Parts: sequence; structure tokens; C-alpha cells
Amino acid sequence: MSTPPSKVLVPAEDLRTFCAALLEKGGLSAEHARTTADVFVWAALRGVDSHGIARVPAYLDLLEKGVANADARIVVESSAPAAAVLDADRAPGPVALSAAADEAVTRARATGVAAVGVRRTVHTGAIGYYVSRIAEQGLVGIGFVAGMPNMGYTGVKGAAVATSPLAVAVPARQHAPLLLDMATATIALGKIRQAKAAGTPLPEGAAATADGTPTTDPEEAVMPLPLGGAKGSGMSLAFELLTSVLVGAPIFAAFHSDDPAGRGHRQNALLIAVDPAAFGGADVFAQDVDATLGTLKGLPVADGAQGVFYPGERSAAVAEGRGAKGIPVAPKVWRELAERADRLGVVLPEAAE
Repeated sequence: MSTPPSKVLVPAEDLRTFCAALLEKGGLSAEHARTTADVFVWAALRGVDSHGIARVPAYLDLLEKGVANADARIVVESSAPAAAVLDADRAPGPVALSAAADEAVTRARATGVAAVGVRRTVHTGAIGYYVSRIAEQGLVGIGFVAGMPNMGYTGVKGAAVATSPLAVAVPARQHAPLLLDMATATIALGKIRQAKAAGTPLPEGAAATADGTPTTDPEEAVMPLPLGGAKGSGMSLAFELLTSVLVGAPIFAAFHSDDPAGRGHRQNALLIAVDPAAFGGADVFAQDVDATLGTLKGLPVADGAQGVFYPGERSAAVAEGRGAKGIPVAPKVWRELAERADRLGVVLPEAAE
């Protein structure tokens, strides 16, 4: 199929079914393929296209190369009611973290607060999805992820730590949930690639060359710099301790060792669920969350600002619009998906009217 001249709109459910079919052909079970597709479509709906369906070809490659385990045996280990470790056996991140989120919710219902660590998964995808999955059950969701070092660290020459993200989701009733979803980097790797393709300069202090020298030239930039300098650096290192080291699967130390195996792709995570019912009552909490968000929305708007927004509000509005009209797919992504579909014998979905 030729590349369309502009973005095509595809109904979310059709795109979800299509992506799941591709992933199932790639080796995942029907259930795991659907779970993984859910995460991609969720991100695409909210406008986070870098973690949306554009990731499908990359996941198919991970499965084909054996980096991701299509037949993973996920095991939950626990020696305490409020804590567990999920050994993912190299299952794709969406499969492992979705299971961990559900496990955290189940345990938090009984204990008030529960934490589930995830060991040995492969690319977690949009971490906001998993904490949102917890928030949909009326609980607060908190998540951390650690991965392969690809970002600078204040005072270090070259890449040292990962662009490890954190996410917090707080349920509300009258408002869309608060969803804070951020990396510890000033700029995403994808933004560097986009700037290179467009030939546009990068912001000051956002990226660096291979030896860690800051640059605004996208041709020379190979890695992002930490958000807030030492603050972003420290957060990334802390997340490595709270995830990888906590579950007995260190990444940072192994990566910087002489062992070549230390550079094999892997990620770890920690998901925490907090039940408001254990802190004075879910109803009062929900009312106060709405009051807090409503108060913020009612504050005077600064000159030149488009409005006052809380984290996750605008992406929720984007999701509502894309859910009604369809998800826009960029020509390059559409071409890649069409090529994979042709290779795997999967029918492309039709564009929305």
C-alpha cells in the first residue's frame, strides 16, 4: 500500500483490534496481544504518539529477535501481604505491568497500601496507563520505571543513567483524574530525532553529544540531559534503587561493568496502589480532590496563558476527541504498519469517515 499524503483517521477500536492481530501474529497469546494493544491505543488516544501504535513494529522486532519473550512465565513472589515481586520472564512491559497494577489493587484493598515490583520486563510503554488503571478502581496509583542508561548525569562524561519516568494518577469524580506522567529527561529521544529530521535546533540545555557536551545541534546530539540538572539526575538514580535494586535485578551497575551481558535490554518497575478508604474514607477523598482541582481551575489566568490546567486534563480532552473522531496515524507509521500487515497476513483497518 502506498503512503497516504496526510494523516489518516482510524477508529480507536479498529486500531486496537488491528494492533492486537499484528502482535498475535508476532507470537503473543490473544490475551497478551490485546493487553499490549490496549496500552498503545491508550497512549495514541491521549496524543502521546511516541508511545502509541508507532511502537508496534518495534515490539514485533523485539519478539522476533527473542528480546521479548512471547511465552513468558510470569510469577508473583510475596512474603508480605502488602508487597510482591512480579518476575516477568522478559514479557513485554504492557503485559507485565498490567498484571502488576491489578495485583497492587487487589492487595491494597486488603492492606490499604500495596507495592508490586516488576523484575525483568522489556520496554514498559506509557507508564501513565498503569497508574491510570489503578485510579480507575478508585485508588491512587504511583509508578516508577528504570531502564538502560541513555541520559547524562550531572558531572559524568557520557551517558550514565536512564530517562526513568514516574507517574501518579489520582481519581476524581467531577473532573478527569489527575495524571502526572513525566520522564527525568529534559527532552525525549524522539524529539531529538524529530529535530534532526526537520533540521531545527534543540533547546538550550536539553541534549548533549556522546561525551556529554551540551549542544543545540540535532546532528551532534545523541542523548538527552536530565531535567533540572542534578535534580533529574538524582531522581533517575533513586528510581534505579527503588525498582531494579529493590527487586534484585540491578541495571546501572551491570551496565557500567565489564560484563557484556550487563548491556542486554531490560527494564524494571515499581507500582504502588493507595486505597483512600484506609485514610479516612474514599467519598471524602474524592470530594476533596474535586474541590482542589476546581479551586485550581478557578484561579486567575496569567496574561498570555490559554488557561489553567492540571496534569492529565488536556490529554483526557484529546482522548475524548480522538475517541469520537478517530486516531490520526502519521504517513510513515501507516506505511510501516501496512508493510507488517502485508507480511503477517493481517487486514488493514479502514479509515474513519
